Amino acid sequence: MKEIVRYRHCFVCGDQNQTGLRARFFDTQGQAVTELVAESAFEGYRGIYHGGVLTALLDEVMIKAILSRGVYAVTAELTVRFRNPVSVGERIRLAGRIIRTRGRVFATEGEAVGEDGTVFATAKGSYVVEP
Repeated sequence: MKEIVRYRHCFVCGDQNQTGLRARFFDTQGQAVTELVAESAFEGYRGIYHGGVLTALLDEVMIKAILSRGVYAVTAELTVRFRNPVSVGERIRLAGRIIRTRGRVFATEGEAVGEDGTVFATAKGSYVVEP
């Protein structure tokens, strides 16, 4: 597994962002993956991981699938379907992959899954290559 490029101050992957998630993403079998524990610092309702933070992670894992190819792109559209709540303290595995490329636009999909196989959320995204 090869670690995918990170940006020091990024909220999701930045290793120098003191208030961020500091997630590390790896390229494995044609997709980007990361694992982390849902920390209480990012709680929404009591004991439940914030859906906006989970959305940021899904966005990041999908764009990391593109970055793993050495291509820089920005988010154009993102759709998330929440299936089950993530409890604080649960381990989450996120995976993102490219499903189609058309010109400068990449279509992606991703998911967030628990250790027991529970699907927390799925996502689809469109990313545009920077000119």
